[in-house]
Amino acid sequence: MILLKSLTCTVSKQNPIWFLLPIFLSSTKLTFLMTSLSKQEQVEWEKADYANVNWDELGFALTKTDYMYVMKFTEEEQMFCNGTLTRFGNIQMCPSSGILNYGQGLFEGLKAYRKEDEGILLFRTEENALRMKVGADRMCMPSPTVDQFIDAVKKSVLANKRWVPPHGRGSLYIRPLLMGTGRNLEVKPSSEYTFLVYASPVGNGLKGVLNLMVEDNVHRATPGGTGGIKAVTNYSPIYKPLTEAKAKGFSDLLYLDALTGSNIEECSGCNIFILKGNVISTPTTHGTILPGITRKSIMEIASGFGYQVEERAIPIKEVFDAEEVFCTGTAMIVKSVASITYQGKRIEYKLGAETLAQKLHATLTGIQTGVIEDKLGWTMVID
Repeated sequence: MILLKSLTCTVSKQNPIWFLLPIFLSSTKLTFLMTSLSKQEQVEWEKADYANVNWDELGFALTKTDYMYVMKFTEEEQMFCNGTLTRFGNIQMCPSSGILNYGQGLFEGLKAYRKEDEGILLFRTEENALRMKVGADRMCMPSPTVDQFIDAVKKSVLANKRWVPPHGRGSLYIRPLLMGTGRNLEVKPSSEYTFLVYASPVGNGLKGVLNLMVEDNVHRATPGGTGGIKAVTNYSPIYKPLTEAKAKGFSDLLYLDALTGSNIEECSGCNIFILKGNVISTPTTHGTILPGITRKSIMEIASGFGYQVEERAIPIKEVFDAEEVFCTGTAMIVKSVASITYQGKRIEYKLGAETLAQKLHATLTGIQTGVIEDKLGWTMVID
C-alpha cells in the first residue's frame, strides 16, 4: 500500500514509471490508482495504457499478446459452447487430429483499429463470420454461429486492448482458426473441433513495392477444389514457387487459371484489379478465387467514385494494356503494383499519390479508423 501510494503521487508523463505501471499493477491496484487521479489525469492514464511496443517498427509478423479465445465442439454437445479467454500460448492436440493429418482446418483474418478518441473499431466482422461458415460447409466442419464468431472477436480484442496500436500507427490483426482436433486415423471428418482466436499488432500494410511474376507452371487452385475458401491447405503448396520467385527479386506471384492457363486469378494471398480508362476489372470468383472482404469493399467504394467495376475473366494479355494495377487484402489493404513480368516481358505501372489505388486506400482506411464517416454500416464500435 505504501508503494502504491508513492506511485500514485509521482505518476506523470515525465516520470518513466508512467509507462511501467500497467505491467506490474494488478487490476485491484489499478482501480485504487484510478480513483486517486483527477479526471484529466485519468484520461491521460487511459491514453498511456499501451503495451511496450515500438509501433513505428511493426511489420506483418507475430507479436505475442496477452490472451486468446478458445471454444470447443464435441460429439456429446453437438454445438460450439463454453468459449473462454485464456492466456496466449501453445495448445495441445492428439497426433492423429484432423488438422494435423488431413488438413481439416480454416482460418480468417480481420483487424481492429484505434480511433483518434481512443475508441476501437472492427471492420465488417460479420462478413468474416459468414465466409467461415461457407468454408466450414465445404470442409465438412461445424462452425460457430455469426453471433458466436463476433462475440469471440470482440472479447479477444478487448482482452488485448493494450496491444491495439495508437491511431494511425497500425492495427490489431485478428486470426480466427477452426480446426478438426478430434482423434482420427481414418480419412473422415473429425469428431471434435476447436475454434480459436488470437491477435497480434501489425503495421500499416505491407512495406515495399509490388513486383509480380506470372506463374505459369504451378496453379494456386483448381476447379472443384478449395481455392474459394480460406482452407489451411491452400497456402503451403505455393511456398516452393513463391520462394524461388522471391530469390529472383520478385514480391509475389500472379497465378493463372488451371483450365486454360491464359486468365489471371490472384496472387499468393491477395486479389488483383486492373484499371483502364473508367473501367476497373477483377477476376470472377468461381470457386478458385477467394472472395476477399477488402476486395468486396473496394469494389463498392470504386463504384461510388463513378468507376465501372467488372468481375470477369481477364486474359493475361490485357494486364499489359492496363494503366494501373493494384492488389487488395486484409494485410496489405490496397497496394499499387509496380511491375508484372511474364515469360521474360516486364511492364511497369503508374505509382504515387495520384493513383486510384492511393485514393481507394485513403478512403478505406479512413472508414476503418473512424476518420471518414461510415455511411455504409461497415464498422462496429466495441469500446
